[in-house]
Amino acid sequence: MTEAKFQLGRHLFYDKRLSGNGTFACASCHFQNLAFTDGKANATGSTGEHTPRSAQSIANSAYHSTLTWANFSLSSLEQQATVPMIGENPVEMGINDANKAEVVGRFAKDEDYQRRFHEAFPNEAHPIQLNNIIRAIATFERGVLSFNSKYDQVLQGISEYSEQELRGRKLFFGEQAQCSQCHSGFNFTEMTVHTKSEKLENIYRNTGLYNLDGKGAYPENNQGIIGVSGKPGDMGKFRVASLRNVAVTAPYMHDGSIATLEAVLDFYAAGGRNFESGPFKGSDGRRNPYKDERLNKIKLNPQERADIVAFLKTLTDETLLSDLRYSDPFKAGK
Repeated sequence: MTEAKFQLGRHLFYDKRLSGNGTFACASCHFQNLAFTDGKANATGSTGEHTPRSAQSIANSAYHSTLTWANFSLSSLEQQATVPMIGENPVEMGINDANKAEVVGRFAKDEDYQRRFHEAFPNEAHPIQLNNIIRAIATFERGVLSFNSKYDQVLQGISEYSEQELRGRKLFFGEQAQCSQCHSGFNFTEMTVHTKSEKLENIYRNTGLYNLDGKGAYPENNQGIIGVSGKPGDMGKFRVASLRNVAVTAPYMHDGSIATLEAVLDFYAAGGRNFESGPFKGSDGRRNPYKDERLNKIKLNPQERADIVAFLKTLTDETLLSDLRYSDPFKAGK
């Protein structure tokens, strides 16, 4: 982690020349004003192909024990970056063997990038290469931090909750709502790692979103970590997303299938999702055999759900959404 490498990564993150066809940047799926998500149910790649899952926030990703929704083998930002860059199913950035030299060459011809690469990797004679592009972007992502929400300010004694927010906080951390059982710790996800971590557990959860066949099945192209593990019990299990900035990262769930926070609370209060119409009619996630049993303990009336939503909105870090340090350098002019 150096400032030169961070700034190089920031420039690359926003640069459309990094895609195979020169039309798409990392930032095309990660907008700062949306806490580095894109507001879509499914992200769209450089060729127009849709991903089966929604784009996750990069904020505080330095503390994630694994990256992506359903691949526990991706435990570093460098590993994760290769998925959108060179992945073929679906195509996102669209870098491949045929165009890789061309893509890297775009930066090798740029005098500003020549300087930035040599400053970021001073011990390398020829630093402009794809591996260093990945390392620089990972450095930028590690440096995108979000710890200045109202929640954080209350902890610091410089702000106070409203009565409704305080009620919501009590519910969030209590046994009745069960929220903090999975969304725990300073990053509001149990999948967190830091220098004082004594034990690392990558725990994925099935929340009863689907039950297509009455035996727990999820849609064929989006079945969770079973796609990596091959274990039947992993059907429908996805990583627990951080709730930081959750009020600006709609739509929700791995497939963006729930539009609002209010609807998310309704879903959890019901103990799963029951489709009474549409293409998934008959799918009753409440009866999914792989569903986390803690959902059955959640009992919330409409007022209590509204109180929790009020608390969740205190996790929004307005500084993150506008900080020039994380902004598009080509628009900012630096």
